[in-house]
Amino acid sequence: MTAQFPERLTYRGEKMVLYTKPLREYLDESCAKLRFRANSSALWRGYVGSWEIADGQLFLIGLDGTLENGAKATLSTVFPNASDRVLAYWYCGTLRIPKGRKLEKFVHRSYASVFEFDLLFEVLRGDVVATRLQHNKLTDVIDVDDIPF
Repeated sequence: MTAQFPERLTYRGEKMVLYTKPLREYLDESCAKLRFRANSSALWRGYVGSWEIADGQLFLIGLDGTLENGAKATLSTVFPNASDRVLAYWYCGTLRIPKGRKLEKFVHRSYASVFEFDLLFEVLRGDVVATRLQHNKLTDVIDVDDIPF
């Protein structure tokens, strides 16, 4: 699979790439009839979300995409009553932000590249409950051709 365009995250004023798709769960559960168009093999989901961590919470602050019918999709497409941001109350999981240099050559799979560090945010119903910096090593990289199944 082609490496995918990442989501965007702003944290403490710094703009970063986000190797997690927090909106996917909401779309799968709440918007069954809302379909996006893949305009590129590097954007199969059809949208890029912009996120912000502020006051210990995760917010969706923007959405740029194309609906299946060709119409432009924005934050108000998914959340019609939203003003400028939406608390990610549906999301429970880990946000991954790659940091530092890439530890191996390009990996031709979605978000599979390994970097020196991963900044990880544990999120529970939109609340950031833990933050940690993970130091990765080249030995953490597994070649999919070496997996026996």
